[in-house]
Amino acid sequence: MAAGVAGGGGGGGVGNDFQWCFSQVKGAIDEDVAEADIISTVEFNYSGDLLATGDKGGRVVIFQREPENKSRPHSRGEYNVYSTFQSHEPEFDYLKSLEIEEKINKIRWLPQQNAAHFLLSTNDKTIKLWKISERDKRAEGYNLKDEDGRLRDPFRITALRVPILKPMDLMVEASPRRIFANAHTYHINSISVNSDHETYLSADDLR
Repeated sequence: MAAGVAGGGGGGGVGNDFQWCFSQVKGAIDEDVAEADIISTVEFNYSGDLLATGDKGGRVVIFQREPENKSRPHSRGEYNVYSTFQSHEPEFDYLKSLEIEEKINKIRWLPQQNAAHFLLSTNDKTIKLWKISERDKRAEGYNLKDEDGRLRDPFRITALRVPILKPMDLMVEASPRRIFANAHTYHINSISVNSDHETYLSADDLR
């Protein structure tokens, strides 16, 4: 990742040049990189707090910008891994005898409407809508289950219990909400969220 740092001020366009310098590097700098680990697309969300990358292995890695720490001013703007999930798997089109690779071609974020985040990811043939959500509490005290998850005998239940929420370690979940498959005959090369934030456009290699 690179960050732009503005040079000295001044009017009339004097001293307004930008100086670019590396502020953070993610991943090993190594010539011997596996094909599946090669990044194929990068996309920031609307606020810039989240950065999603897709690779040739069909994985999506989301980085989150850390809040500013007054005791560590040099750490401002650093991104750390927030969530990693497998977005696409390799497939085979038996009608065309064509292998569909898992490589992520494009990622597009949707504007955030609530605590969860949504993004679209696509390979050559299938577009998926993902929900990224956090969970830091779990419900305990179910009536029909023991604490270890085993079902209780309904005839031995003598009192009604109200489940309570207890804190737990933060867990980030990525769940597919919609899968749009077989909409394109040719390879998908671009997707874009519409202004209504409810529909999207997709384009393929047919000219």
